[in-house]
Amino acid sequence: MNYSKKEIAVLFSEGKFDKTTDYLSNTIVWNVVGENIFNGKKAVMAHCKQTADYFQTVETDFNTTKVIESVNTVIVIGTAEFKRDGNRLSFISACDVYEFNLNNEIEQIASYCITE
Repeated sequence: MNYSKKEIAVLFSEGKFDKTTDYLSNTIVWNVVGENIFNGKKAVMAHCKQTADYFQTVETDFNTTKVIESVNTVIVIGTAEFKRDGNRLSFISACDVYEFNLNNEIEQIASYCITE
């Protein structure tokens, strides 16, 4: 399936990484600001797998509150709540900024996450 830039960004922000793999540039850089930087598709995919594995162990509630789109940039703003056995483990407010290349692939991501 062919997704729009907006759809790709929202899918990635909501942890549906398996649907976005084909839209990652080989030279992608993902900067989780203040935490880590992942360079290249292999490193990004490895982190996505680790994150997806964690999502399988908890209840997730993603809430996208705003999406802003320009020609090659998409910004996704929202929250994520993680629970286990009905107990809140964490609540995160996030802003992900996606930069796309001319092939509709993500070249850069800057993720700003605040744990409440």
